[in-house]
Parts: sequence; C-alpha cells; structure tokens
Amino acid sequence: MSRAAEIAEALRATRGFAHKRDISEVVAALGRSLPGGHAALAQAVPVGDDCAAIPDGRGGYLLFAIEGLVEDFIVRMPWFAGYCGVMVNVSDIYAMGGRPTAVVDALWSSGMNPADQVLGGMAEAAARYGVPIVGGHSNNRSERPQLAVAILGHARRLITSFDARPGDLLVMAADLRGAYEEPFPYWNASTRAPAARLRADLELLPALAEAGLCRAGKDISMAGAVGTAMMLLECSGVGASIELDALPKPEGVPLLRWLSSFPSYGFVLSVAPAQLARVLARFAARDIACGVIGTVDPSRTVHLRADGEEALLWDFGRDAFIQPSVPSGLREEARHG
Repeated sequence: MSRAAEIAEALRATRGFAHKRDISEVVAALGRSLPGGHAALAQAVPVGDDCAAIPDGRGGYLLFAIEGLVEDFIVRMPWFAGYCGVMVNVSDIYAMGGRPTAVVDALWSSGMNPADQVLGGMAEAAARYGVPIVGGHSNNRSERPQLAVAILGHARRLITSFDARPGDLLVMAADLRGAYEEPFPYWNASTRAPAARLRADLELLPALAEAGLCRAGKDISMAGAVGTAMMLLECSGVGASIELDALPKPEGVPLLRWLSSFPSYGFVLSVAPAQLARVLARFAARDIACGVIGTVDPSRTVHLRADGEEALLWDFGRDAFIQPSVPSGLREEARHG
C-alpha cells in the first residue's frame, strides 16, 4: 500500500472524522422536524459553516456560533478546556471574516470543582483575545462537568465554506510557534504568545475578506487540516488533490499526528490564483507558516498525494461527510439565498 493510501485509511478511522460525520445526521434530523423541512434551514450562509450569518440590514452580518467541549478534556485539563472554549469560538468568528463581540457560557460542575479552573481559563482567554464574557448559565450540582461557550460577532464581508471554485488554490496557514498539550492532539500556540500578537494575527482574516482577496475558507477543527479542507470542498460542491508534504508542519512532528491535530491558529483557504501572492505575503509578514497544499477541481472527490503517488480519500458523490442528503434544488436555494 502506498504512503498516500495508508494515510487516507488512517484518517478515515480518526475520532475527528467520526465527529464531523455526525453533523450530517443531526442536520438531517433537524430538517425532518422543521415545518417546511430542509428549505427552512436556508439562511445567509447554509448549515455547514463555522458560524450562522444573519444580515444586519446595513450590508454586514451578525455572526453567531457555539462550541462544546468533550468531557474527558474538561476532567483532565479544566483550565485549558475553559481557555479553549473561548479560543475556538473566537477562531470561528475570524474564519468567517468577522470580529468577535462577546461570549456567554453554560457550565455544569460538582460544586466549584473543576468550575473554578474552567472559569479561570475562560477569563484568561477572554482577556487575551479582547472579548468580554457577558453572561451565561451555571449548575454546580451536576455529577459530571460539561462546558459549552457561545459567541457573537460581526462581519462586513464574509468568508464562507460555500464559495470555493474550480481553479482556486487550497492554502493552509498555521502558527507553528507552539507545542502540544500532551497527551491531547492540541497544538497550543496561544497561551504563551503575546496577547497583542494573537489579536493582530487573527485580524488577517477579516482584512483578507474586506480586501476581496479570499472568498472561501474554514478554521482547522478537530478533523485536522485535511478533514477541514474536506468540509470546505463538500460544502462548495467541488473536489481537490491535496499534496501531503506541502502542508506547513512543525519540525519533528510525525505527519499523521499533525493531520489529526487541532492547532490554536490554523486555517484552510480557497484562493484565486491572481490573489495568491498577496495572501501569502500577508501571512509571511506576521511569521505565520503558509503554503499552497492543492488545487480545487470540479470532481467532488478528494485525493491525497505523497511520494509521487495518489490515493482516493473521499468521494462526496457516494458518501456524504458533513452535508445531509437534501434535494439538490434546496441546496442551491440555500447556497444562493
């Protein structure tokens, strides 16, 4: 078996891929339950993006998102789990070309253990990213700790998961100035970085959107860089061939581990060739590792390339990844508004 085929097989078996595949079942069930069915899910940006985007009546968009943290993470690393609850929401807002406004949380705990540590991490992240915590819900009489954090933001111009086009170049940007929070697959380039640098690095995303340099992208989630690219490609109705050895990667980190990692700062963008040089230059100016990892095509398949060989990772025509099975007419209506 080729190296590309081995990695494709390993990725399909990862926890990150499994969690993302759950999305299609949840959205399909919601569509079946709503009056009007799947047509009722149509919005400014269809389901499958990093945030809901609601027109503000002035040419911009109100952004709204929520993230939940897995229980084992909260139990083993409560402070960092709280920190991540804010951080990942902030990243979702910037990934859509917006800027965050405020967050709220829902926290369940047994007394203040580990609620105090979770809240300490949230407070630290809120201060470092300049986003206030304005309220929430708490329950100190729960048998198990649980955490969800929601965020509000605003965008003047959107970056979406639905606007990648054949001929675009797939670009990955990641902050490699960090380390793993062992034993978890979390690449932390945030907690020890200067706060002003964190905010300025994220400001690149709305600046790209507002300059018309990028129309499609996502922040890298627990599905890793390739899984995130798959979500973007599926939502846009396109495919790509991804060059594994072109992915920006920390020195000394095995490729498969990196492909299953969640970086505190990481984005996959779909960029028109004419805009590529300017996009790369903006990330390079801030010492963010950035490079072309593939080319978007109309195939609706995702192939991996390594050592001169290619292997099929996914065929969206045969198997959905995150998108529910809905009539094509409804999907086009949702995409174009």
